[in-house]
Amino acid sequence: MSESFEHPTSEPPARPNEPRFPDGPKPDPAGSHHEHRIRSFQPRRGRVTTAQGDALQRLWPQWGLDVDGQRVLDLPALFEQESAGGVERIVLEIGFGMGEATAQMAAQDSATGILAVDVHTPGQGNLLNLADKNGLTNVRVANGDAIILLRSMLPAASLDGVRVYFPDPWPKKRHVKRRLIQPEFLSLVAGPMKPGAILHCATDWEDYAEQMLDVLSAHPDFENTAADGGYAPRPDFRPLTRFEGKGLDKSHVVHDLLFRRK
Repeated sequence: MSESFEHPTSEPPARPNEPRFPDGPKPDPAGSHHEHRIRSFQPRRGRVTTAQGDALQRLWPQWGLDVDGQRVLDLPALFEQESAGGVERIVLEIGFGMGEATAQMAAQDSATGILAVDVHTPGQGNLLNLADKNGLTNVRVANGDAIILLRSMLPAASLDGVRVYFPDPWPKKRHVKRRLIQPEFLSLVAGPMKPGAILHCATDWEDYAEQMLDVLSAHPDFENTAADGGYAPRPDFRPLTRFEGKGLDKSHVVHDLLFRRK
């Protein structure tokens, strides 16, 4: 997957709560700064290229949504728009970086709708741009905190899968409590997952992989699909991600974990 070489926009920065793209994602859709809890992410607005900004402005009203915690989503209806006959399955992807892997998975499986959530504005614009360029109508981009999305906006038993690829490993010991894959998160994500739905995690940090395996194996709502109770082979449908490539360049070992919702 190639890097973008387009020049960043030269527009002046927006005020803290003022959208840079009037028809695009809001800077803080749920007022999340008022929530007093440890976060597994840090919002990153970043520099937006001309192509990314154009995609945010044009496509957000069709394919984007803000995680405001104020409504419960009708997922089938969300994917009926511009998808002939809708989709057969819907999966949630938490954290998609610049969106190259997400777009590739969407292109390989048009029957699966991907609701991809992240807080990185350039990545949101890049994924929308890739979807538009490749004619992908089975991608929707959510802007905001995945915890609020899971807790307040997704109906029970509405997801056929959840993907968490290369979440921030928070490698410093004092920051381990910020890691996403914790027992509390698993209890939250189990609610909108259908029985039999697959939670697929991947990481190139050995101690985080061990933590993921421990907490998933101990959770009553999930069972390991690996017969030996360990890590799973990388599925063919998961492409090489940018973060994975960086890890492999550093001789990191990548672990996939596929657990089934009971």
